[in-house]
Amino acid sequence: MAEALSREGIGRLFFGRSWAQPAETRIAARRARVVCVASGKGGVGKSILSTNLAVLRARLGERVLLIDFDVGFANDHLLFGLAPRHDLVSVLEGRTGALDAVVPGPEGVFLLSGGVGRTELVSATRRELDRLFRALAPLEARFDRIIVDHGAGLSYATLAQLAVAPTLLIVTSHEVTALSDAYALFKRALAANPKVRAGLVINRVPSRAHAESAWERYSGACRKFLGAVPELVGWVPADEAVGASVDERKPLVLARPESAAARAFEPIAAWRALDQGAGASAFYDQACAALR
Repeated sequence: MAEALSREGIGRLFFGRSWAQPAETRIAARRARVVCVASGKGGVGKSILSTNLAVLRARLGERVLLIDFDVGFANDHLLFGLAPRHDLVSVLEGRTGALDAVVPGPEGVFLLSGGVGRTELVSATRRELDRLFRALAPLEARFDRIIVDHGAGLSYATLAQLAVAPTLLIVTSHEVTALSDAYALFKRALAANPKVRAGLVINRVPSRAHAESAWERYSGACRKFLGAVPELVGWVPADEAVGASVDERKPLVLARPESAAARAFEPIAAWRALDQGAGASAFYDQACAALR
């Protein structure tokens, strides 16, 4: 199992040099582009999408960090076959720095785990989130892409990040309850952040007809009641290969690249909104301000 690398070790992986050098001698890195992945309802495959998206973006040459913000119920490390020693709560409590909590995963992806069975951030206060976001902000200079895998629903931590997110991927299924919760999520995100570029992924769909019907119902409700509609980024068919990849603790695009679901992830990873520029200031600096 992978252990957290030292600050110097990860620096060498990225640049062939140490991050321990004085700041004035480092080569300035471009600020990371951030995409939030969220769902209104649990069990729709959000983490499956997040881990496979991370791998596919890394294959495009990006330095990718996946932050599992499903604190207490995190499972991205399991899907990557990793056992991190530290997590977001370790960073919050000051027992380790954010960089030292990052572990290497498949295809050059890096992960910051949310931890399992940890309750400290489930109902985090504004002060606690402010401290955590400030600790995470320096990571943005180390990566090209940060994917934030949020827990289902609308926690305080999720809302603070959606309020400043440039790009949001909403994951749902074709079922009416999942669509209803995805509508509620988009409504709250839009109210907090009218400029967010939002896209919808319909997961675990029995057929194209089911996907088209779900999109028609969802987009119709958004257009009628919100006056705005997210983009339909793609739909992913129900596929037994997904369960097999979970059992193998390996992302689907690596374990079963020829499967129908793996092929469906590829155009999602190519969504044009993912390439829009990073903000003028750090994402987590903005998230701190959103807590005020």
